[in-house]
Amino acid sequence: MFHCLSIPPALLTLCFFPLFSPGTLPVDSMSLQSSKNVLDGGWGWVIVVVCFGAQFLAYGSPQSVGILYPEWLHAFQEGKGMTAWVGSLVSGVGLIASPVCSACVDNFGARPVTIFSGVMVAGGLMLSAFAPNVQFLIFSYGIVVGLGCGLVYAATLTITCQYFDKRRGLALGIVTTGTSVGGFLYATAQNELILLFDLDGCLLIIGALALNLMACAGFMRPLNMPAYYLKQKAALERTEEQLFENPPADDLKTTPGTSERTLTVKDLLIIIDAKDITTTNKKGGFMAGSAIVKIIKEKRQAYSKYMHSTADFLHDRNFMALCIAIFLFSLGAFPPVLFMEDVAQSEGLIDEVSIIPLVSIVAVTAGMGKLTLGILADVRWINSLFLYAFTLLGTGVALLLIPISRSYVGLQILSAVVGFFSGNWSLTSYITTKIVGLDKLTQAHGILMFFGGFGIVLGPPVVGCFFDWTQSYDLAFYFSGGSVLLGGVTLFLSALPWWDKKKADIDRFDLQYTSNCDKVASVA
Repeated sequence: MFHCLSIPPALLTLCFFPLFSPGTLPVDSMSLQSSKNVLDGGWGWVIVVVCFGAQFLAYGSPQSVGILYPEWLHAFQEGKGMTAWVGSLVSGVGLIASPVCSACVDNFGARPVTIFSGVMVAGGLMLSAFAPNVQFLIFSYGIVVGLGCGLVYAATLTITCQYFDKRRGLALGIVTTGTSVGGFLYATAQNELILLFDLDGCLLIIGALALNLMACAGFMRPLNMPAYYLKQKAALERTEEQLFENPPADDLKTTPGTSERTLTVKDLLIIIDAKDITTTNKKGGFMAGSAIVKIIKEKRQAYSKYMHSTADFLHDRNFMALCIAIFLFSLGAFPPVLFMEDVAQSEGLIDEVSIIPLVSIVAVTAGMGKLTLGILADVRWINSLFLYAFTLLGTGVALLLIPISRSYVGLQILSAVVGFFSGNWSLTSYITTKIVGLDKLTQAHGILMFFGGFGIVLGPPVVGCFFDWTQSYDLAFYFSGGSVLLGGVTLFLSALPWWDKKKADIDRFDLQYTSNCDKVASVA
């Protein structure tokens, strides 16, 4: 087993050589290129390949955690509800922490974040091999690996969006299918590794494979300077006395040779912020205190504006219905992926995990669903909200039929249906853009992912508690199917054009009432 875990020197060279090789340009060198010349092609396709590999390596084991779940039940002899926290956290923590993960990518860049996430994912998987109980497993596999996956997801999507403009949808579609392909292949691989090397050896080997995330990070050449680099650079420039003698316009220039690159508004704000802080440090006494108070007030106003914009999102009928639908979908649709193999074994439909597990079927059909639903969303006469609601209704019906199915073939068919409709995650960004606009997509999408992650974290423990209470999965799957159906009905009713027509009639009545009052006042 240790021969299998040993990493060849060539692999170590591959992991670290791209970080400092002449072909990999640092931030200053990369900024010499105009971003317009590298969009939609060239090195961007290399970015697509390595981001696909990064999501494949990071999400392969978490997407097929249903294979490990029965082994953990047998090894630790804990309840299904307690053990289910492992699978729920590894998938939900990354979504809940998506705003923090995005902030890390903005501040430090995709390459350092991916390297750090590779250490987290590999370290969490290897630590899980030595877990003495489920509580330790919740920390090592659920939280550590889950946060690492969230960082990988944010980094890969950010760097892909930077390199593509017109073909951004195609590039993101290819990158995100890495999770589905990883779940499909890792399910079979983990099953075979458990038979050959036991559960501990399987986790060690999977953790060793996750170290290749650092090799993928080596190819992620940044197009834009990270915020942390800009802050440090601006602070160093402020310390030089000759820079203070230059006109204020020079503060917005980059280093020599970088005049071709146009700084974004965020970069300019970072430089100005760093200048204010450095200038404050040079002052003393009352002036320094007043400057600090001014900065605090400006920051408070920015946060207050952010909270007001978030409240405006939640006041939108369609957006709020979408948040509720995603929460109920995550609450009900994710647990079957975790419990499906245990359902087949507990019902006596199969003695052990088959060559093509049910988790693999869910993963490969989810990839097909992402591509198919993405194509349907671009059709003009198809309403994306109704399409998403239809996927929820189909998933809910399939979940309600699982307790009735008494054959392994029936479970395979229902798993394929659930997996295909679970590809509706590819519609969330599209629908969010339609509701709030492209300029507010990042903030609104973060709110949606928070609701989805919260549902994923709660779903498996709740379903596991139902089994511990009734010693049967029937009530648990009825709860899951009912939750998803409720989310689909809520979104379907909210998307009906009747609401807009009613609002238009009310506005027309108010306008007519106001005009009549004006007429009466004029007569008086």
